[in-house]
This record gives sequence, structure tokens and C-alpha cells, in this order.
Amino acid sequence: MDYIENLQFEQLSLPFGEESPKQEYLLIPSSLQGFHNTDTTSHFLPSGRKSFCMNGTLDVPEERSCPSCGSRMHVNQRFQKTLKHLPVGNGISCIKFEHVQYLCPDCGRTHMQEIPFQSEHHRITKELEEYVRVLLGLHTFTNKEISELSGVGQNIVKAIDKQRLEGLYIEDGKLRHPSEQTRFLGIDEFKLHNGHKYATHIINMANGHILWIAEGKKKQVVYDFIEHVGLEWMSHVEAVALDMNSDFQEAFEEKCPHLRMVFDYFHIVKNFNDKVVGEIRKDEQKRLIAEGDLEAAKLLKHSKYIVTSSRETLARKDREAKEGRVLRKKGKVFSVSEVKRKDIGYLERYESILQKNRLLFTADLIKELLREAYASRNESRMQELITKVLDLCVNSGNEHMAWFWRLLVRHFDGIISHAVYHISAGKIEGINNKIKTLRRQAYGYPDDEYFFLKLIDMSRH
Repeated sequence: MDYIENLQFEQLSLPFGEESPKQEYLLIPSSLQGFHNTDTTSHFLPSGRKSFCMNGTLDVPEERSCPSCGSRMHVNQRFQKTLKHLPVGNGISCIKFEHVQYLCPDCGRTHMQEIPFQSEHHRITKELEEYVRVLLGLHTFTNKEISELSGVGQNIVKAIDKQRLEGLYIEDGKLRHPSEQTRFLGIDEFKLHNGHKYATHIINMANGHILWIAEGKKKQVVYDFIEHVGLEWMSHVEAVALDMNSDFQEAFEEKCPHLRMVFDYFHIVKNFNDKVVGEIRKDEQKRLIAEGDLEAAKLLKHSKYIVTSSRETLARKDREAKEGRVLRKKGKVFSVSEVKRKDIGYLERYESILQKNRLLFTADLIKELLREAYASRNESRMQELITKVLDLCVNSGNEHMAWFWRLLVRHFDGIISHAVYHISAGKIEGINNKIKTLRRQAYGYPDDEYFFLKLIDMSRH
């Protein structure tokens, strides 16, 4: 940077072992136009960090003409002004100078002397403001880290960042219209605050860019998005990937009947494992205990992971156990013992559970059919497989299977659409994980608009 080139230190040669004197001779910063540095002092802050204070004078033409009446103005008051400036090495710096207030004797108007290098909104130099903006644009540091690096308060860093983001994504007080067209959209809600406060984001499935974000998880979010992008833009969209939220589905189908809803494999299987397999396991365990079959009931104890996992996962766990895979390495300094995967027989135990339980055996068949269905790229074949799943649910006579049957029937068209539009909500879930991380980093800023802008910016990097 230019300001580094203007730093000149006077080196003092000292005998070996002697401490350096407490004085420093520092010539800074000719890069600030309109400021003349006369001397520099330094001191240590309570944090132990060094602070350089550059004292000087303003070297700008005097503005003696009144901007209202044109009369000659007189000096009314003189102030000592301090502005934070660029960091110097590991230390921070500021500049201090005399600032003049002028008074018009005719109209009584006052006018402050111009400071060409001061930021418009903060008591820092324009160079320091640009330095903070560059650090923010790197997407490497948190606001707190940038505050520590630059010596600027966190609230000022946040204000600079919000101004930067508004320049990138806001136009005429509204979110910019998407610059690119897309065939597929994704929509999902995420937790905004504790107390059941949610927000919804809509993304371009091609590149993961967040196109719209708003509070709530109702139909109005979709209505506002469609109004923002326009029906002409929406006419080029073919499908929307979403979870089981019926409000989103109904809103898209109401405004854009040509769209195909797509429900991906992850959400279907998650609902099946959580609401069906997990509940059947608990019911069967209670039934076996009531019947006195304690051995079979013991087999189901602590088996939720086993009955909700795929056969491939269980086989992999068994293989890793045989190979002695290390889960935690032994510590050399601390008393951390080595842990290897020891449990062998996941798949064998799973087979034993299925042999002794008809409902869980049926659930296993359904999981295999669902996996085969979602691997298919033929719509007729996928429809045939999902119909078999529906038949198994009905014939089981179980209330949890009946619930899953109703879920599949209500979302049947969107499930079959996956064979035509092979898209998933994986990219959406990945963004949700990033949102959780950013929410923790942004803790303490009660500004949802700034948070939404950060999310939109995050999705593009």
C-alpha cells in the first residue's frame, strides 16, 4: 500500500544487550491530502497494543465566503479533532489536528472547515474506511476480527459493511432483480430467532445464489417473490425443489400453474424414518415387554440408528470395525486414549430384528422401494414403484404406515416429478448450514435486514 512506502523509521545503533530508548521518530502520512504531520507520539493501550498519534494541521484553503449570503465569514471556534487512521504494523494509529468553525456576521450561519480525508459517516479517515471495506470483501474475517485488525469499533464495521452490501444488492430501495435466468428454484425456511421465528429463502438451484429472502414461512413469501421477479421471468422456470411445506406448494401452483413441484429423496426418507420407523420400533418394544418376550424387546433396545440406516451404511460400519478404523487418535500431551470402532455385527443385528418383526420388515421393503424409485429416471417406472409403497402401507394395517400413505398421496405428483427433474434439496440444506454458522457469528446485531444482506452475499461466495 502507498501509506507503507511513506513510513520512515530512524534506526538507532545500540551496543548488544542494551534496551532501545523509549522514543521513536516516525514520519507519517503524506498520503493524506490536506493534512500536514508535525510530530508523532505513541503509547500503549490497556490491551497492550501500541497506538500512534500523529499530530498536525489541516492544509486546505480557507472557506471564508458564506454559502448562504456570500459575506465574509470569521473564525468562531477552534476544536481539537481526532480521527482513526490505518493500522501501523501491529499497532493502531490516529491523527489529531485543529478544526475551525466559521460564523457569518450577516446571516448568523455557521460552517465547519472542510476535511477532505474524513469519512462521510464516521470519525475515521477515508483510507481506513476503504481498508475495512477491502477486508469485508475478502469474506475471510468476521466483523469482530476486522474490528481488532483495524482498530475500528464493531458497530462502525457493521455500518460500513451494510453500506457496501446495499450498494451491491439494493436498487431504488428494493432488492435487485435477478440478473440471470434459471430453470429450477429451491425454497426452504430456516430458524431466524428463538421463539419460533422463521424466515424463508428462495435460491437459484444452478448456482446456489439466494434470490429472495423474507420473514415468515407462509404463502405471502412466495407471492412477494413472484411479484418481485415478474410472471415473465417465472415463465422460464420449470420446477421448484421444496420440502413438505404445503403453503409453498399451493402458492406456486396458484400463481404459476406450469411449475412442477419436486419433493426430494432426503425429505421423504427423513419423514419415514422419524415418523414411521422410529415410532413402530417404540410401539413394538412396548408390545413385546407386555407379552413377556423380553429377549426380543432387548434386541430392539438402542436400535433406532440400526433400523433407520440403510444396509450399505450398516455394512460399511461393520467393515470399518473389522479393519480397526481409528475414531479418535491418542494424545501425546494430554491423557487422550485411542478409540477404534469396535462394534461389529450391525447388519447381523438388523437382519435379526427384521426376522422377528413383521412391521419393521415391511418398513425395510418400503425403504428399498423408495431408493429404487428415486434412482429411476423414468416417470412411469417411478409411479409404479411408489404405488407399490402405497399398497404396502395400506396392507400393513398400522397407523403410522397410514400416516405415511396420506403423506405420499398428498404429494404424489411432486414425488413423481423427481424422475423428470432429477434435482434435490441438498444445495438448500448446505446453505442452511452456512446460515447457522453466520447467525452465530452475527450474534448481538439486532438488524435482520443486515443479516439478510449478509446471507445473500454469502451465497455468492
